[in-house]
Amino acid sequence: MGTEKLNIYQKLLEVRKSVSYLKKEETSQQYKYTGSAQVLASVRDKINEMGLILVPRILDKSLLTETVEFIDKEKPKKTTTYFTELTLSMTWVNADNPSETVECPWYSQGVDIAGEKGVGKALTYGEKYFILKFFNIPTDKDDPDAFQKKFEQKASKEIQAKIRETWIKLGLKINLLEHQCKTIYGSGLAQLSEEAAEEFLTMLEAKMGDPDGVN
Repeated sequence: MGTEKLNIYQKLLEVRKSVSYLKKEETSQQYKYTGSAQVLASVRDKINEMGLILVPRILDKSLLTETVEFIDKEKPKKTTTYFTELTLSMTWVNADNPSETVECPWYSQGVDIAGEKGVGKALTYGEKYFILKFFNIPTDKDDPDAFQKKFEQKASKEIQAKIRETWIKLGLKINLLEHQCKTIYGSGLAQLSEEAAEEFLTMLEAKMGDPDGVN
């Protein structure tokens, strides 16, 4: 059956079947993570083959700034962190029959110190995790069987401490951490799964290193 004969749900299913899991290949400090380019590359050819188009739209935006003053080498300094939150609509369009669409509400965020990259970071971060979650693609640095175990296992005290430390290094107030965890994952830091905690930590560490703008 040619792809033009498939409806949009059948095409999306073919994309989902094409990727079983992704191995974490990029490194940020002590942890490996799945980069945005790796995620998009894993599905791009199949999406093109199926004749699908993904159209993102920004429905709402909020910007939170946090300025922290500190002493560095006996000199007073301050840093401002810009935290961008986006409410998005991600819509799949069947290019063979544009009247067929699948629209999904989505949320994303971007942390930036310079101030001008927040929206771009949030869009790239949002696209990456939308692809991972929409197609149910697990990520693990060893094998796919470990994914479910890590999903069920609660985050260790060590990784919780590392998240708090990294959050503070980003210049964010510690009392906002619980709120952010609940906004993204629906639970506080101590209730996060090991998989969710690693995902959150690598996102924060990527913002510190900023190797390619967003991860």
